[in-house]
Amino acid sequence: MENLESLKAEILAAIAQAQDLKAWDEARVAALGKKGKVTELMKGMGALPVEQKIEMGKKLNVLKAEIEQALENRRNELAEKEMNEKLAKETIDVTLPIRDEVQGRIHPVSKIYEEVVAIFGEMGFEVAEGPDIEDQFHNFNALNMPANHPARQMQDTFYIPNKNSDDFDDSYVVRTHTSPVQIRTMESKKPPIRIIAPGRTYRSDYDATHTPMFHQVEGLVIDKNITMAHLKGCLYDFVKAFFELDEIPVRYRPSYFPFTEPSAEMDIGCLKTKSELKIGAGTDWLEILGCGMVHPNVLRAGGIDPDEYQGFAFGMGIDRLAMLKYGIPDLRTFFESDVRWLKHYGFNPLDFSSMTGGLSNNGGSAR
Repeated sequence: MENLESLKAEILAAIAQAQDLKAWDEARVAALGKKGKVTELMKGMGALPVEQKIEMGKKLNVLKAEIEQALENRRNELAEKEMNEKLAKETIDVTLPIRDEVQGRIHPVSKIYEEVVAIFGEMGFEVAEGPDIEDQFHNFNALNMPANHPARQMQDTFYIPNKNSDDFDDSYVVRTHTSPVQIRTMESKKPPIRIIAPGRTYRSDYDATHTPMFHQVEGLVIDKNITMAHLKGCLYDFVKAFFELDEIPVRYRPSYFPFTEPSAEMDIGCLKTKSELKIGAGTDWLEILGCGMVHPNVLRAGGIDPDEYQGFAFGMGIDRLAMLKYGIPDLRTFFESDVRWLKHYGFNPLDFSSMTGGLSNNGGSAR
């Protein structure tokens, strides 16, 4: 009995002194393993008389149960200790100060949108919006584009079947320009009208200067006695403010758009070299937008009498404006979600475009 008590004390002390799970396992094997001290005593009971065997069996079972309980308790303690140490090493200190560098960036397209709205807003224009999914009347017919017009071909336009009709003319389109907003504005508002319509547009095209989805801004002014001179003055003031130049050479070349007559393309002066493009005085010209006087058929489609009212319209690509102003060479990179690109070309989210507080806020750019 005394030998069992001393053995118990020795084994329990070894278990209590185990500092990790490896030492704990060594203590377990030494006591209850195949060659453990308790196991050896249980094997030796076969040589004892029956009365002693029964009595020794009871004592050894009690000893074994106490050792197993001690082992379980110590294992739980060591496992908890090990987990706490691991958690302490992997802890993230959320009280660390934020980085000095602003992490978020405003996309150049969003920045140009702000700048365009700020400039035309100063001129008294309102922002108008319309649906991305259009019917063919608003996207084509009302804009003086007949059924055989090249812009309506399948290779240029994304068509959406109309489940309620098998007639192709009843199918919908993902709008190819923001001009349908002009028609919807004329349908819902009486002249005088002065709006810009920025938004996404879609065409089946993809290269360095074209993407299937891009951004446009259209402008529309309708009133009595509106002339081409009003159009030229409006656009000249816009390009000066947008490129932040006191003077900029401009010219207008005759062109053709089905929804304006006469139509023109506006060029701005620039200087082109092998390594850069500089907007302003120079020996070269760069086409920047299309414009013209609203065609009488378009006014009629919008419910406005062309004998009483006339107006002008213009349209330009927001993505193209961003490329020209901020020196971005490839349009496809606008939509690749590259954080490094956005960090380089993006803008501080706390800098807002305004005609009084600063338009482009170049100091807020990440570049």
